[in-house]
Amino acid sequence: PKEPSGSISTDSIKIKKEVANAFVKRQKRSSLYERYYEYYKSPMEQMHERCENYPPCDYLSDQIGFSLAYNRFFG
Repeated sequence: PKEPSGSISTDSIKIKKEVANAFVKRQKRSSLYERYYEYYKSPMEQMHERCENYPPCDYLSDQIGFSLAYNRFFG
């Protein structure tokens, strides 16, 4: 059903719970180790993210390698 303004109403895009559950799957709970690993990153991973978030370091790491680029900007 269209509204007088010509747009589709929000009621027409709602679906039943049973239909939604047919194609939306819940993510299984991960193990304690996986949750720990996602929460606490290794120092090397933290260094990579720091370099990736700083565009000059990220660009230089593609040219000369991560360790040299990181040491140049943060070392």
